[in-house]
Amino acid sequence: MLRGEKKAFVKFFSIYFGSVALLILTSGHFYYVEQKKELLKQVNFAMIDYARIFKMKIPNKYTDISHEIVSLDIKNFSMSNFSSEKEYFYKYIPHTWGNEYMYIKKPKTQFKKKLSSLKFDIIWFQLLLLSIFASISYFLSKMALKPMKEAVIKLDTFSKDLIHDINTPITSILLNMKLLKKDTHFASNKYLKRISQNVKDIHSLNTNLTILLKENTLNMQHIDIFDVIRESVELYQKQYIDINFELSLDQYYTQINEDAFRQIISNLLSNASKYSSKNALIKIYMRENTLYIKDNGLGIKNPSCVFQRNYTEHESGHGIGLDIAKRLCDAMEIKIAVESKENEGSEFSLEFKKMFTSIS
Repeated sequence: MLRGEKKAFVKFFSIYFGSVALLILTSGHFYYVEQKKELLKQVNFAMIDYARIFKMKIPNKYTDISHEIVSLDIKNFSMSNFSSEKEYFYKYIPHTWGNEYMYIKKPKTQFKKKLSSLKFDIIWFQLLLLSIFASISYFLSKMALKPMKEAVIKLDTFSKDLIHDINTPITSILLNMKLLKKDTHFASNKYLKRISQNVKDIHSLNTNLTILLKENTLNMQHIDIFDVIRESVELYQKQYIDINFELSLDQYYTQINEDAFRQIISNLLSNASKYSSKNALIKIYMRENTLYIKDNGLGIKNPSCVFQRNYTEHESGHGIGLDIAKRLCDAMEIKIAVESKENEGSEFSLEFKKMFTSIS
């Protein structure tokens, strides 16, 4: 099951099973309260019946109930009087027409046993119902995901075929652009330069989409991130000769997908390079298990929005690169964040779950 499917499955299962579980638990609670009241009524009735039997001198069938005769002046006496303490129930019942009352008490032993038995029965029955509805919820969740899964597979197949078909003409255009650059007229032709830049942008988008299609099936490997970063920096140094790249890294191994991580670094370095200022400096360094990429470029107006799809603050941007970087980071359980100030620069951080200074 893919990551997106797992999220949808968990949400559907949680909503359906959670609703049913809440209903079962609430019903069980109210049933317990009502049954407890009924047990108390039975105790109260037994104490009244005990008094009746005593007064009529009938053989006593309540072996656990006792009484004593007390003289009291109780105003506004009510037969509904009934009290409970730690170990006994108590009740007053008139004994004569005077001020004598039967002070009846009954131990809670039997009541507690019945209450414990009631709790056990309710809990057992609730667990049985919860297990049944958990199975039903699981089955319904799988059934609900089936149409979505089929649609995702079709869309995924179509996207892969489309990207593969687009890749061929893009490669051909790039090769021809390289040949055109050898022509002396190319340097002075602004239209050809614009076409060349647009082709590079299309190629970059195509690469991003190719990696993004693998976000749910990334093969994680034990890789030294320094090698990946160094190769990416060397590539961008050739493209942006006026930018100074400062790399402060040693060997750092972690579990990542190399292609996905390379694309993340490429997207971050691309943004830092494109939106750099004069005397541009891009620093790349590690602190414990966090990688930092810091620049002194134009900065970002709304750092909290940069990972949103289609958000861009520049006409040349597409609003896709950082969204893809965020999604790839999420797929590899890397925490990505950014701090930025306008006209001062930005600092992106990639926090890894676990880092190693060597393979061993």
